[in-house]
Amino acid sequence: MPSSENSTDDRAAREFVISRVFDAPRALVFQAWIDPRQMTHWWGPRDFTNPICELDARPGGAYRIVMRSPDGHEYPIRGVFLEVVASERLVMTMDVSGHPPEWHDLVNPNRARREDDAVGQMVQTVTFEDLRGKTKLTVRTLFNSVAIRDAMVALGMTEGWSQSLDRLSDLLARA
Repeated sequence: MPSSENSTDDRAAREFVISRVFDAPRALVFQAWIDPRQMTHWWGPRDFTNPICELDARPGGAYRIVMRSPDGHEYPIRGVFLEVVASERLVMTMDVSGHPPEWHDLVNPNRARREDDAVGQMVQTVTFEDLRGKTKLTVRTLFNSVAIRDAMVALGMTEGWSQSLDRLSDLLARA
């Protein structure tokens, strides 16, 4: 039987997943995800800053984050919260079409020049699981294709998220 585009196997192949256990209660970890004053300190790879971090964490609410690399390049991300369940779950769209054209060329070198967005809209699901006072955080990012997922991983998505979660851990340790 042929697999459909939205089969479970296809979805798993198009998904990037990373988890981390934090020595902090899940309400605190969740708050770090919905409070722009906190997120600005941990979002993105090491040595990146976030000069813009705006969050309206409610279903239908928008967000916008602009990451700035050490060399001054800006990587804007925007999206809409689809689901917000306090201390349990966030689901949001992610649009990185505003990233520099050179970045899009790395993700999809065969894209037509008129295509501004090499990645397409992603959907990110973040879950917060209580582990007796600690929190297991799981971030799942669903891409439009396996090729885009693989390109993002090859560009350092795992390392970038690991560094971001290290920064989150440091922030939580100071709280």
